[in-house]
Order: sequence, then C-alpha cells, then structure tokens
Amino acid sequence: MSTGRLFAKVCLRHGWQVFCYPEYPSLIRGGHNTYQVHSDKLAIHSQKLAIDVLIALDELTIKENISELAEGGVVVYDPDKIPNFEAFVPRTSGRGIRNLVFEILEVPLTKISKEICGSELMKDTVALGASLALYQGDLEVLNNLLKEEFKNKGETVIKQNLEAAKQGYEFITHHSSLVTRHLKLEKIESPEKILVTGNEAMGLGALAAGCKFYVAYPMTPATSILHFLARHERNYDLVVKQAEDEIAVINMAIGASFAGVRAMCATSGGGFALMNESLGFAAMAEIPLVVINAQRTAPATGLPTWTGQADLLYAIHASHGEFLRVVVAPGDSEEAFWATSQAFNLADKYQIPIIILSDKYLAESAQSFPVFDAKEVIIDRGQILTQDDLDKIKDYKRYEFTKSGISPRSLPGRKGGEYQANSDEHDEQGFSTEDASVRTKMMEKRARKLVGLVKALPEPKIYGDKQAKKTIICWGSTKMAVLEALKSLSEARVVHLQYMFPFPVEFFKKNIKPGQSIIIEGNQIGQLGQLIKQQTAMNITNILLRYDGRPFYPEEIVKAVNNLRSKI
Repeated sequence: MSTGRLFAKVCLRHGWQVFCYPEYPSLIRGGHNTYQVHSDKLAIHSQKLAIDVLIALDELTIKENISELAEGGVVVYDPDKIPNFEAFVPRTSGRGIRNLVFEILEVPLTKISKEICGSELMKDTVALGASLALYQGDLEVLNNLLKEEFKNKGETVIKQNLEAAKQGYEFITHHSSLVTRHLKLEKIESPEKILVTGNEAMGLGALAAGCKFYVAYPMTPATSILHFLARHERNYDLVVKQAEDEIAVINMAIGASFAGVRAMCATSGGGFALMNESLGFAAMAEIPLVVINAQRTAPATGLPTWTGQADLLYAIHASHGEFLRVVVAPGDSEEAFWATSQAFNLADKYQIPIIILSDKYLAESAQSFPVFDAKEVIIDRGQILTQDDLDKIKDYKRYEFTKSGISPRSLPGRKGGEYQANSDEHDEQGFSTEDASVRTKMMEKRARKLVGLVKALPEPKIYGDKQAKKTIICWGSTKMAVLEALKSLSEARVVHLQYMFPFPVEFFKKNIKPGQSIIIEGNQIGQLGQLIKQQTAMNITNILLRYDGRPFYPEEIVKAVNNLRSKI
C-alpha cells in the first residue's frame, strides 16, 4: 500500500493526474492486498478494469490478479518469491490467458534487497524503481520523494532506499526492451496538486471550518479520519478523543456542540446504528451536529473492508419520529472537503443534524486535485446570542416560535441565557410539556426550517452535454467511475446528486425524463430510484446496480449506457 502511494506521488510530481484504488481483506493480521494507480496527463476520475503493468510480489498476486491485465500488458515478478511462474498461468496461444497476450519480466527484487541491507526489507523500493523505469520516469523525482519519506529514519535507511530504487531502475533499463512499449512518464507543467483520500479531505474540511472537537470509535473505513485528525490536533488547537463506543461518541459530540464548540464524529453503518437514539435527541434539543457515516457492506459486519451505497434510505430515516436533517453524499475528495466545511454552517444555522454519507471507495481512494484553498471557506455560526444580546432580553426563550423556525441559541455560562436542552417535547423555555397545541406548534416550528434550507442547498450538477438524449443519474462516490465512463460516451450527460435530502424535487421535474435515464448506484434494491419515485412519482426502470463490495468500473457503465441507447 505504501509503495503504491509512493508511485502515485512520483506520477503527481511529474505533473500528471492520479487516481489510486486500494483493496485489502477483512483480516487483522493482513492478507492479500492491492493498490492500483491510474495516471494520465489529462483529467482522470477512477480506476480502470484492465491494468497495463502488474507488479507481483507473491504467488497469490498471480492467481488473483493476472486476469486483470490489459492486452499486451506486463507482469513483473520476483523469481525468488514465484519460482514456478508457469504453474500459475494457463497457456493458450503463446504466453497468455483466455487468449490474452502479455509479457513477463523477471526482476530479482529479493536478491537486490538482500545485497543492499541484508534482508528483503527493501524489495518494495526495488520494485518501485523498476516500475518507474518501465515508464521512463525521472529517477531524481523518486529520489527526492524517498528522502522526504524516510527523513526520520536516519541517513543509513535513506541511502539504502536510494540504492534499492536505483538498482531496480537500472535493472529494467539494462535488461528489458519493454521500456519502449509503454506510455512515457514525461514531466509536464501543471498547477500544484495534492494527492488526497476522501477521509483526509473530510478531515481538512473540518479543520478549515473551525472544528475543535472530534470524537470516534475506530471502525473501517472511517478510522483514518481519526488517525489524520489526531496527527494534526496540536497544530489546530483541536481535541481528538477515542471513546469507548459509538453511543459515547455521539453524546460527546452533542455535549461539545451544546457548549458552543464545533464538533464532529464519524463511524460506519454499524456504529451509526448505535447512534440513532442520540441523533433524535440532537434534533429535539436543536443542537447542531455533524456525523459522518462511511458506508461499507452490510448487514451486521458484512464485508468490513469493502464498499457499498446501501445506507441512503437509512440515513434519511435514521432514528424514530419525524425531524429535519440534511444528508449529503460527496462524489470525490474535492467535494468531500467542501461538503464537510459547509456541513458545519448548515448544522449551526439550522440547528439540525447533518449526515455526511461517504463509503469505503471514496474514503480510502486517493485522487489528485489542486490544493484546496481554506481561505475560501466561509464560517457561519448562525444565530448565537452574545452577552450583550441577552442583556437586552427580559425573558429568554430558547425555543421561541419564530417565522423561520430558527430560535436564537445561547451558550452555557451566559447570564440570562439559561435553558433546558430537553429530550422530551418542551415549550419555548425548554420545559417538558404534553400539551397538544404546544406539541403541534413546536413540530411546525422545527419543520419551518425546511423552507430556508431548501433554498440554501445547491442543485445537482450536470456534466457533459446538457442537451444529450441519455441521462446517467448517480449519487455519492459513483460519480467518479461515471465521469470516467463519460469520456467514452456520446449523446449522454451525467446528473450527480450530492445533497440527497431534502430531495431536489423541482430540479428533477424540470430536468429528468424517466424513459431516457439510467440510475447507477451501489446497492441491491435501487434506493435512489425508490427515493426519486417517492419524491417525484417518476418511475425510472433503467438501472445498473452493484452490491458485491466492489466499486463500479467505467467500462461496465459504458456498456450499460450503450445498451440503453438501443432502447431510445
């Protein structure tokens, strides 16, 4: 994984665009994992189905991944680790699988590593140098990166890694003619970019928005947000807390928010289930709250390290009763940054829970983007009363009936601003009541926030030819593969939903023709399709679903949309 990300950074520093997709099993002791790097001079949005070069560090890689090779691809393998390569590859015509012709290249990764450091510890760096040589990249770029990566390991470790990369690079240039058969990784001029995962982007968005308290219990694939923010907490006056379980997590976040601190918590579906009762409390007490649900396959523990989009309807209806919330599903790391920073404003302004729906695919895939400009993040704390404001109020009513439904909020410690943050239904002061008329008025007060909220949320984005006959409808992280597929499609456009609830009813009525549309989403029952039908009465019957834990690939989307073309 680390070596794959290093190769991606090398491509990035050559000025190229990068997308990285990792896979790993649900095993505490580890197991077979892969890291796919897709790089190009032009914009890219996702991984590909067929790979050009497979670096096989063990026999299992040959068994599991050789079928993913593109026509004319290359397998680089270590003869010390895979002494009988032919035993794992059924031959058809020439050297190939299922009539697929490919090249093989032996590189003594282990042998070179042992000569340098006495063990096989450096074999990944040897492979890194060999990979770069296949694409004729600049070795000096890799050298500078290795110096940065191992700067805290001491001069000996740095020198050994530099030598390992050099020998891997030179082995390829001296022993293989394959370097002339592939796209050359030449340096190009491009704006400064960062390589960032969805989780890192959400962490950055929270910091830019002034988040000062983050609490979580580790749960894949949300865990790396905890790691990221813990690593930076001292630089941003941030408190990061790992609690004992997800019930404590959400209650701590609510408590911090009640005290006036911008707070956030994150988990995956199972942990989000434990948070449900307190989610309703935050809504009843009108305490701002930002919660991230990084989806993985379910039910129960499902496939803990794989992806899916099956929590959409759950997030919209989570907890008992009826209350307003926003459900936002960013489509890539850039949207994850801005959606997270905006989530705090929405939570503060409307005093409601904001649920950010991510998933394993977005959370852990890394993508190159121009550096996010945190100076563009606008912070809106909503209607928080100062002490001067409270001094002018004779009888402060925390839950005052207002035209907008938003009642000005006081923070603890301010004279004259005391109130009960009550989980029971309550009157304007916060005292419990079972009066029918007060209950009705309070429900209607909270619901009136919807009018302003709908106006504040951006509409879905349209990509491609806005007048195209065919429309691909997707939400959340599926955007990445869909936009990559759009490059190979004509007469098609993409409608991507990021703000899932409240649902953009008027946009759909104005822009969508059901018979000329196809929905693509990562669940079994077509949850977006159900939501569209519920909200607009539109019945879109063309759907492409996936629920095996893997993300969509652009090639399968192209095929599905082309099949739709024949129907229109």
